[in-house]
Amino acid sequence: MEQDKTLSTPLNRITVLDALRGFALLGVILMHMLQHYSIFSFSEPREPLYPAWDEAIRWIGQNVISGRFINIFAFLFGLSFFIQMDRASRKGIDFRLRFIWRMVILFVIGLVGNCFYSGEIISLYAVFGIIMVLLYKVRSWILMILVSLLLLGTPRILKISYDRMTRTEQPENIRNSDRRPSGPPRQMEKPSFANSVKHNFTRGLQGKLNYQFGLFSRGYITLALFILGLVVGRTRYFEEIQIPKGKNLILFGGSVIAVILINSVIGLFPPPDIRAMMTPRGGELPISSLIVMTLNDINTVVFSMALVTGFILLYHTGHFGRYLDVMSPYGRMGLTNYEVQSVIGGLLFSMWAFGPVFGNWGPTEVFALGIAVYILQLIYSRYWLRYFLYGPLEWFWRSATYLKAQPFRRKTATLR
Repeated sequence: MEQDKTLSTPLNRITVLDALRGFALLGVILMHMLQHYSIFSFSEPREPLYPAWDEAIRWIGQNVISGRFINIFAFLFGLSFFIQMDRASRKGIDFRLRFIWRMVILFVIGLVGNCFYSGEIISLYAVFGIIMVLLYKVRSWILMILVSLLLLGTPRILKISYDRMTRTEQPENIRNSDRRPSGPPRQMEKPSFANSVKHNFTRGLQGKLNYQFGLFSRGYITLALFILGLVVGRTRYFEEIQIPKGKNLILFGGSVIAVILINSVIGLFPPPDIRAMMTPRGGELPISSLIVMTLNDINTVVFSMALVTGFILLYHTGHFGRYLDVMSPYGRMGLTNYEVQSVIGGLLFSMWAFGPVFGNWGPTEVFALGIAVYILQLIYSRYWLRYFLYGPLEWFWRSATYLKAQPFRRKTATLR
């Protein structure tokens, strides 16, 4: 009998991971809504309708959502990578080349999403996924050293050191290269989908790469979380039928205490200069700014750990678990839902679409709008999975991976 070359079926899943992915994507859409999907509509400003609520939601966005939920999404990608590779290994399949091809397909999917939202991260995940293949056989203790170096801001320190060296040698050239184009981008002068796409793959792409690999170093944090997901996967932590409550309580309590302590230390330093951090080159950032930036990175990761462990504790509690499991269909269609979020965000805030309507909405309104979009996607996901085994993009990705159309419709619709 020929060996099955596929790795899993949709019925053989760790459901808490699906729910956790759905939870992470709730935070992702809310944060992107608060940022208007990085689309500046230049609509006429208006008086805020809910000033008190606006301030509260800005605080929640900055101190609870920003960076924390996307961290969970990245961690789950690394964990899923391990699960796929491990299941293949148990079947005697070397999945590495197939996974690289899988990442090429994901990269193309991400490029399509980039047409609508220049800040999409799926294409970046695809590149990091290929790096994960190279790291798969590396010992866990070496991987944890690499994670530590990334979280401690080593790439940022190296970049600043190099920039200061080159700035000393060629100050005028560096100064000129740091200047940004003035005036509104072309897609604002002549709004159209074509101009928006052009902007997303030029100035938008440049800004994204600067955010990911410049002084903010967001991309390095993402890579660290990918690797951490791989290491945690090796411990089989999520494969236990009932994750030990005591272990989770210790992890949750420890992370909460760590967040409080790190925030206390951060408060001892002056805030870093955001404008200097947005420049492509390092400038002359003081050492205090580097310390704060590193502490902020560690803080968001530890905060994400608190969210994950807290979610798991509630998920395995009978009373709350039923409600949290509602997010599972959303997480099972995570790729489809993330890309649809990008399309919806592009349509809502671009001037060639509905930007004139939604572009000047305040934090409270767009936050509520994000919740509404999420609920609609959640209902749609639940309905879709009654009749189909995978989300639309998940099915396409799976079929393209194996270069063969995979089963799609359920033989019997499930109504649960």
